Amino acid sequence: NYGEVCYYIKELMEKHTFQLIETVADVLAREILLKFPLVQKIALEVKKPNAPIMLPFEYVSVAVERQWHNVYVGIGSNMGNREANIGNAVKMLNEQRDCIVTKASGLYTTAPYGYTDQPEFLNGALCVKTLQSPEQFLRTLHSIEQQLGRERTIHWGPRTIDLDILLYDDIVMSTETLTIPHIDMENRLFVLKPLDEIAGFMRHPILNKTIHQLYTQLEEK
Repeated sequence: NYGEVCYYIKELMEKHTFQLIETVADVLAREILLKFPLVQKIALEVKKPNAPIMLPFEYVSVAVERQWHNVYVGIGSNMGNREANIGNAVKMLNEQRDCIVTKASGLYTTAPYGYTDQPEFLNGALCVKTLQSPEQFLRTLHSIEQQLGRERTIHWGPRTIDLDILLYDDIVMSTETLTIPHIDMENRLFVLKPLDEIAGFMRHPILNKTIHQLYTQLEEK
């Protein structure tokens, strides 16, 4: 409740020393979301009187908004112990303080895509609740891949683990390093089949069709 949140904020402020009110706002918002599971989104303003600014003012303030995000992740492996690789990746995601794996599909044996001269894959899908931005979450996935021995030597080649952001809330974005929704996911059964199992209701933000509709249409081809 509100009283518990206020008491927790008081505790945090007594335990830590902050140089910038921007840091105060960001840390408080993040810690409140982590401490209180029922809080999904927070808007927070931190005010500082008597700041060292040579202008007449009552106070300076910083406002932030933070929230939990739902990210759908494609996961696959075709090297070594595939089940163990996938299990380790899920475990490592859950060990991130600001990530919680909330759903996991079954695992499906699928033929390799693109570069076909390689072993069959095990593929699945995850729903991850996270406080990280898309770029931060991508770095987290790449770090897990690296720790599990992924080597990017052949495009679409064999890999110990593959972790791809498929959907992030209803965001549409494209940068040099990240495109959401995942490129061409609507034409990949190994993506849509496990994703349909855990998120058939989700709507592709560009195609305006549900994952179940996309999966059904592709399987009928």
